[in-house]
Amino acid sequence: MMKQLHKQTSVNQRRDEEIPTSQSHSPKMLKHPRSLPRSINYLFKEQRLLFILVGILIGSTFFIFQPTLSRLNPSDPTTHSSLSSSIYHDSSSGSSGFFSKRTFPGRVPAGIGRKSLRIVVTGGAGFVGSHLVDKLISRGDEVIVIDNFFTGRKENLVHLFGNPRFELIRHDVVEPILLEVDQIYHLACPASPVHYKYNPSNVMGTLNMLGLAKRVGARFLLTSTSEVYGDPLEHPQKETYWGNVNPIGERSCYDEGKRTAETLTMDYHRGADVEVRIARIFNTYGPRMCLDDGRVVSNFVAQVIRKQPMTVYGDGKQTRSFQYVSDLVDGLVALMEGEHVGPFNLGNPGEFTMLELAEVVKETIDSSATIEFKPNTADDPHKRKPDISKAKELLNWEPRISLREGLPLMVNDFRNRILNGDEGKGL
Repeated sequence: MMKQLHKQTSVNQRRDEEIPTSQSHSPKMLKHPRSLPRSINYLFKEQRLLFILVGILIGSTFFIFQPTLSRLNPSDPTTHSSLSSSIYHDSSSGSSGFFSKRTFPGRVPAGIGRKSLRIVVTGGAGFVGSHLVDKLISRGDEVIVIDNFFTGRKENLVHLFGNPRFELIRHDVVEPILLEVDQIYHLACPASPVHYKYNPSNVMGTLNMLGLAKRVGARFLLTSTSEVYGDPLEHPQKETYWGNVNPIGERSCYDEGKRTAETLTMDYHRGADVEVRIARIFNTYGPRMCLDDGRVVSNFVAQVIRKQPMTVYGDGKQTRSFQYVSDLVDGLVALMEGEHVGPFNLGNPGEFTMLELAEVVKETIDSSATIEFKPNTADDPHKRKPDISKAKELLNWEPRISLREGLPLMVNDFRNRILNGDEGKGL
């Protein structure tokens, strides 16, 4: 019995030695030897590969043949320019955001869409500023208006209240302010003799806004003036003309203030690498102007509506050039979005004497209007006419609205405000 038990135990031990343990096998040995063929077989089953290829084909077709291109007419001579503008937006438009030229030089596909900019407009409640704000808002930008309401009016912006892309800050730019923005349109400065003689605030406001542009990397546009030419000895005036200005005259706080502002702007450009643009604005008129700001167009229009004689200073033979406000706004935006620093003359080269202007106002409002002559003011320029060749060539800009076309639009606005007793301001 013991021998039989011993023999059975020996048999069991030999069987255990013959069976390999699980520790003697690696994981690789447990894999199915036909795993690769099985994967390929899975791919071909139920036409899976066909569906993959069809999906790739559809995706490629969508990106190659865009709907915008299919609507273009190849026979149209403007197709090339339309194609270029529809497919690409220039990434060097001054944005300091993700698609700025510092990140992606060249162009950005239109499929990505134009980046909405955050823009500050100082003096944005004024005459020109409010029209500029309207244009920027209408194209989809976020706009922050800074104004102390010395000459601006909330009424010029009330139609934008409640717009999520519009913000209004009551602030005087002679004090610093911190904001994160892509572009700065610096318009804040009293522009009529009635106002700038009372509050000459050119230099400090410009200095503070240039400091802001430097800190946040924003592009800065200075609205300078044709007054930097003073009483010019060159006619018409080119941007290369240095001017003939009385540095201690009654108008010098404005004339020399703007000349200093241009100097500061160029110093920040050269010394601190701030992107800047300089516009020299000539006489501008339109709705929302101040009713009594001392400028000739608003004076004539308001006086005739009130049945008062038009006041002509001197002999009335001094000349001015008058541009409608929408033309100026288009020029400012073209300058900001372009690649040229300037300065650029922005004005209408159509030249009128004061007597000729008075006749146009009479034709537009009241043919029975009269003229009253008074002694001329000090340092009043005898001639003023812009040479806009540079703006035509480099900005592709020129005014489109003549005085006889734009004046009735201004007259309607003035008549409504005067008849309604709204004698408020509106730079």
